[in-house]
Amino acid sequence: MPTIIHHPDQIDFDKPGKHHYQVAFHLDSGWGYSLVPLTVINGTRPASSGENPPGLAAFGGTHGNEWEGQIAIKQLCQELHPDQISGRVILMPQLSQSACAANQRVSPFDGVNMNRAFPGNLRGSLSYRIAHFVKSYVFPRVRVVVDVHAGGREGGFALCTSFHPVPDPAQFAEIGRVAALFDTPFMLVYSSQMASGLLTDEAEAEGKIAIGGEFGFGESVNRRGVLHAVTGIQNVLRHYNMLAGDIVRIDSGRNHSPLLVDARNLEDYTPCPQDGIWEPLVDLGDRVQKYQLIGRVHSFSDHTVAALELRAHRDGIMIMMCGTAQCRQGTTLFVIAAPVDHGTKT
Repeated sequence: MPTIIHHPDQIDFDKPGKHHYQVAFHLDSGWGYSLVPLTVINGTRPASSGENPPGLAAFGGTHGNEWEGQIAIKQLCQELHPDQISGRVILMPQLSQSACAANQRVSPFDGVNMNRAFPGNLRGSLSYRIAHFVKSYVFPRVRVVVDVHAGGREGGFALCTSFHPVPDPAQFAEIGRVAALFDTPFMLVYSSQMASGLLTDEAEAEGKIAIGGEFGFGESVNRRGVLHAVTGIQNVLRHYNMLAGDIVRIDSGRNHSPLLVDARNLEDYTPCPQDGIWEPLVDLGDRVQKYQLIGRVHSFSDHTVAALELRAHRDGIMIMMCGTAQCRQGTTLFVIAAPVDHGTKT
């Protein structure tokens, strides 16, 4: 059974071996706790001569209705053993535990999206206090950060890792190399202007090698997504000589390496112009051409009125589409990303 921790200072992050915890964050309106799972592995395998293992933290359940990360990180909690590991691995399979228990994007206790709560606040509501814990106790102990997401009910994504266009060229290049180890069909450079308070934003600002990704959607469990998340994190550990063995090719049926695509500009995110029913006419991952018909928005208040047609504003890859038929004005209907031809450029 995990050890229940009432104050983060009670966690010995340097203790050799593998140790499971539930970190108790008190609720704001009752006599109870959100018990957030945490596993700390300090490896007993000697590091290679002259190397200092960088340390890795991996998170699932930042959004509670995205299940691939929760399952993948739980699997790693069980399967990684100290005698296999050099350095420190910190695993949190359900970062927003209350949102996970409710199968919701946000915590039902404070209505906060955990991926908008960073850097956190020690005196804030539940989600902000959990974010503060990550910022204050987890980030200082690692250099590599992985945050496993999926579309939930927000939208469908082509299977991809994701990261921002950080200004440091060396950091950006290393992030790109690490993202490729997940062997997803796509690696998405996405806009840092869509939101603030993201976990990976905070990690990037600290100079971490921070990787996000979309490994499924629809509040289901995508088996390919789980496979890429689990094996991808293992590949990252191998890359940094924290885990023995060679890098594993995950998608042997694909004849090309992950394709880097870029959607850093807000113009690449097409909002729904009116309430209606979304009918997509292309598939995720498709190549599309400028002015191509992408889909229609239907209104049934008068079934004789023609649907509103939405067309591509550019050539590119359909990397994301609205995941539900019913769409509200302003909802992102689709994102078209441009392939990047020559490496991971800023």
